[in-house]
Amino acid sequence: MNDLNFRLKTESNLTLEKQTVINLFLAQTFSKTKLMSILKPHDLSIEQFNVLRILRGQRGNPVNLKDVQDRMVSKMSNTTRLIDKLILKDFVKRTECPENRRKIELFITDKGLKQLAKIDPIIDQTEIEITSNLTSTELQQLNHLLTKLTTT
Repeated sequence: MNDLNFRLKTESNLTLEKQTVINLFLAQTFSKTKLMSILKPHDLSIEQFNVLRILRGQRGNPVNLKDVQDRMVSKMSNTTRLIDKLILKDFVKRTECPENRRKIELFITDKGLKQLAKIDPIIDQTEIEITSNLTSTELQQLNHLLTKLTTT
């Protein structure tokens, strides 16, 4: 019985492909659960945190909803709802484009930047903890393999 069979409490002969996919799900769940527990006291979801980081990366320049959606780690159709929640928290500002009133521009607010500055070190430390069982070489290999797996 291999480690995965033991963890899943099964004696089934899992193909290598099935083991790989299950391990990917387990690793994603493990990482997501840790990050969610860090963000919850700050009343942020992982997706909201991702939106804030995308907006901060614009360095004060406006970005539209489609560009935010394209840059999201987790692609979803409810980005508008995420942004609405961030606006209610005063972390994001939405304005009409002066040249095209149908175009909406999004900016991170000073309050949003301050919130990220508070959370960033905690997230950085959590990412170190999540990956602490791997060497630097193993992390590079894993990143290479995951990129290879997700590149079509």
